[in-house]
Amino acid sequence: MGLSQYILRRMLLSVPMLFGITLVMFGMYNLTRVDPIVMIVGERQLNNPEIVEAARERWGLNRPPWEQYITYVTNYVRGDFGLSFLTRRPVVDDLMLYLPATIELGMMSLLFAVAAGIPAGVLAGVRKGSLFDKAAWVVSLFNASLPPFWTGLIVLFIFYYYLELMPGPGRLDPRMDAPITITGLYTIDALLTGNWTAFWSALHHLMLPAFILGSFTLAIVMRVTRAAIIDEMRNDYIRTARSKGMTERRVVIGHALRNVMIPLVTILGLALAGLLSGAVMTETVFDWPGIGTYLVKAASALDYPAIQGGTLLIAVIYIITNLAVDVLYGVIDPRVRHER
Repeated sequence: MGLSQYILRRMLLSVPMLFGITLVMFGMYNLTRVDPIVMIVGERQLNNPEIVEAARERWGLNRPPWEQYITYVTNYVRGDFGLSFLTRRPVVDDLMLYLPATIELGMMSLLFAVAAGIPAGVLAGVRKGSLFDKAAWVVSLFNASLPPFWTGLIVLFIFYYYLELMPGPGRLDPRMDAPITITGLYTIDALLTGNWTAFWSALHHLMLPAFILGSFTLAIVMRVTRAAIIDEMRNDYIRTARSKGMTERRVVIGHALRNVMIPLVTILGLALAGLLSGAVMTETVFDWPGIGTYLVKAASALDYPAIQGGTLLIAVIYIITNLAVDVLYGVIDPRVRHER
C-alpha cells in the first residue's frame, strides 16, 4: 500500500469515529436531569410560561430528540457550534479566543518534556543501575505521582509569593497590553511585531505552568525512552556496530535511538493531544485563559452549547493527532502501512 493510500484510509476511518463521538455526546446531554432553560432565562423568569416557551423554541429544546440530533450534527458539519448561553456569542468564536493560549502552553510543555525527557531517558538506559538511573527513576516517579494542581499551588507559593522570583497567574504582567494579534500566541506575536517587552513577559509567565504541565509528560517520556534503549542495546546490530569501531555515542544516537522512535511517537502524540485539549486544573490554578478554563466556566454555568463544542474540539484534536501519529508510523517504518 502506498503512503497516499495509507493516509486516505486512515482519514476515512476517522469519519465514523467522529460521528460516534457526536452520538455519545448527544446521548449524555439528554441523560442529564438539569434543565438548561434555568441558565437561559434566569430563575426570576421561570414562572413566566411565555418567556420559557419562547426560549425553548429559540434554542430548539422543544423538538424531539432525533430532530435535535440531526440539527446538531448538521450544524457541526457546517462549523456552527451554536451560541453560548453564558457569553451570548458563537461558541466557535469563544473557542478560537481561548484555543491559542492552550496551544502556546501545550507546545511549551511538550518542548520541555522532550528536551529533558529524551536525553535523560537515553542516559539512564545506557547507564542502567547507575546513580543517575536511580535518581532519574525517583524523579519520574515523583513527577508522575503528584497531582498538577497541588504542585502548581506549591510552586506558585514558593517562587511567586515567597521568593518573588517568578510572575503570578495570567499570560502577561498586570496592565501590560497584549501584542498585536497575528496567531494568538503571545510569544510568537510579540516576536513577529518586535515587541520584546511583551515577549519576555509572556515567556516568563509560561515557565511555571509549562514546567508543571510538562513534568508528568517528562516522566512518561523518560521512562519509555529508558526501557526502549535498554531493549535495543541488547540486540545483535548494536554489538556489530561496536565491533566495527563506532563510538558509543554514534551507536546510541545513530542506531539505538532511531529504532525507538515508534514508541516515542506514540507517547508524544498522546501527550500532545492531551496538552492541546486543555489541562483543566493547571489552567485553573494559573488563571490561564485556555480551553480548560473555558470548559470549567461552561460547566459551572450549565452552558451546554459551549460544553459540547469544547468537547467536540477536544475529540477532533485527539483524532487529528492520532491520524498524524499513524502517518508518522508509515513514514518511519514502511512495514506498518504494508501490514494493514
